[in-house]
Amino acid sequence: MNDEFKLDFQVRDYECDMQGVVNNAVYQNYLEHTRHEFLKSLGLDFAELTRQGVNLVVVRAELDYKSPLKSGDRFWIGTRLERISPLRFAFHQDICREPDGAPVLKARIIGTALGDRGRPRLPRQIAEALGG
Repeated sequence: MNDEFKLDFQVRDYECDMQGVVNNAVYQNYLEHTRHEFLKSLGLDFAELTRQGVNLVVVRAELDYKSPLKSGDRFWIGTRLERISPLRFAFHQDICREPDGAPVLKARIIGTALGDRGRPRLPRQIAEALGG
């Protein structure tokens, strides 16, 4: 398991719905952006992997909403990676509001890598990031 990675954000007006809170689908964008930045911090470039024929895909997303974010709110997303089977891995992600650290969302995103034939496989660089 890798050390936790954190990324800071601020809610933009257009991300909010008519109720004045961040639309539920926007959280998926926040989480995905953080996963990509996390992978970069491990030396894995999502776009470069794709060019090499390695497609990282989400196969399951579990999101538990705790409290809403509103326009202008500052928050961070913590991410850690865990291998859960020979071909699957899970990103555990938490969104917390600043400055009080109040929990906003807890997510478990399960993914795998697909090779050029569309079959699951775990390339060397992904296996190394997962600890071997």
